[in-house]
This record gives sequence, C-alpha cells and structure tokens, in this order.
Amino acid sequence: EATLSFLGVGVPPTTPSLGTLIRVGNEFLFSGEWWVAIFPGVALILFVLAINLLGDWLRDALNPKLQ
Repeated sequence: EATLSFLGVGVPPTTPSLGTLIRVGNEFLFSGEWWVAIFPGVALILFVLAINLLGDWLRDALNPKLQ
C-alpha cells in the first residue's frame, strides 16, 4: 500500500498514508526540511522489520519440523 501511495496510484491523496507522506516529503528533502520525508520512511522501515521478525518468530514457534 505504501509503495502504491508513493507512486500516486494508491489510496486517495486526502487519506493519510506513509507512502503519501514520503512522496510529499520528497519535495522538501533538499530544502532543509529533510525530516518531512525521513521520519515516515524510518517508521515504514521499522514497521516492515517488525512484521518480518514476527513472521520468523511465529514460523519458529509453530513449525514442528524445526523442534
């Protein structure tokens, strides 16, 4: 969803989304207001990392072949 919103084909522009925030923040990246794009980007990276770690933990905990 964030990738599609970043490209402009996701949710409507009035709906808040991390991809939309990053796309809008790209315009301010080199004007000295870098945090407008960096903070949503870091939040997205942390969210994806947390989901991956949760999936790995669930696989390890629930897969009987690994025990």
